[in-house]
Amino acid sequence: MTYEDYRAIVMSFPGVEEGTSYGEPAFLARKKFLTRLRKEDNSVVFLEVGPDEREMLMEAEPQTFHFTDHYRDYPAVLARLETLHPDALRGLIERRWRKVSLKSVVKAWDSER
Repeated sequence: MTYEDYRAIVMSFPGVEEGTSYGEPAFLARKKFLTRLRKEDNSVVFLEVGPDEREMLMEAEPQTFHFTDHYRDYPAVLARLETLHPDALRGLIERRWRKVSLKSVVKAWDSER
């Protein structure tokens, strides 16, 4: 997947805006962090992924999913952009988006689908 593919999928969710996190370009909903690209390893940061799910993802797709010491104690996983499947991106982003978005926005989006 390219950065442009990643950006298009993330921006397809209602209310998502480009912003910054730790001084780096990021995507936000209601000014809350959704995801960002880590330039140092060309990986995407996903939140709302507990340790058991993270281990399962890393075991199933070690070429894609990983984490660094910084994320060890956080419910997060990293995914290498070049091997990340678009459906996995959508699912992981949707989970976080639903958590930080207004309930009315989520409900409206669900009714349109």
